[in-house]
Amino acid sequence: MIEDILNTYPRVRKPLTPAHEEIYVEEYKINRGGEGILYRTTQKLESWMHHKIAHGQKTGNILELGAGSLNHVPYEDAAHDYDCIEPFSELYENSRFLGRIRNIYNALEEVPSGAHYDRIISVAVLEHMTDLPAMIAQSGLLLAPDGTFQAGIPSEGGFLWGLAWRMTTGISYRIRTGLDYGTVMRHEHVNTAGEIESIVGYFFRDLKLVRLPAPVLHFSLYTYIEAREPDITRCRAYLDQVS
Repeated sequence: MIEDILNTYPRVRKPLTPAHEEIYVEEYKINRGGEGILYRTTQKLESWMHHKIAHGQKTGNILELGAGSLNHVPYEDAAHDYDCIEPFSELYENSRFLGRIRNIYNALEEVPSGAHYDRIISVAVLEHMTDLPAMIAQSGLLLAPDGTFQAGIPSEGGFLWGLAWRMTTGISYRIRTGLDYGTVMRHEHVNTAGEIESIVGYFFRDLKLVRLPAPVLHFSLYTYIEAREPDITRCRAYLDQVS
């Protein structure tokens, strides 16, 4: 089963229409900025992922995958050194949290091979990754001994999540643009929650899942993933295979 999933990578995004493409960047900023009542409601729900990732964490160094506008940074008061991966500089260039960041990389491959992190984290990122298994394998190699990989993801592929975005972000997008938000979602979300969980579980020996508001995929909006004990041999073997 997991081999069948791994063999589907790297994945290719479904194309946007020219009309969607024209407004893509500006709409992305609106989405991440929480403008409008429906977007603010979505951001409020998403804060659960930020709190789960930051809760109870001690001082250590962090690598955030897909840091976006740096909106997770204020949750991490105890972080000693904070590095991040974010190729979209327009998202963070005016952030008031930029001074908290030590290094910003455009890609995970830019992180020095000798670097190790106590925590590698991501918020609403893994569902977007077209080469997800390689990212998870690389993360396993970059973790310090006893380090933790943490991620918050939408419960993509579940009934409640599908209903929720259609009734919130989907409506707001349609009112503002006259276009179908489903086209954007199919372009952006190339991985389901189940696939993400299977891939993380393949590269890590210790996997914990928590869902909101119910512990069942189809009745949850978001899923928190916490993984420890990467299988270093498996991580290296996969990266050697795809390199």
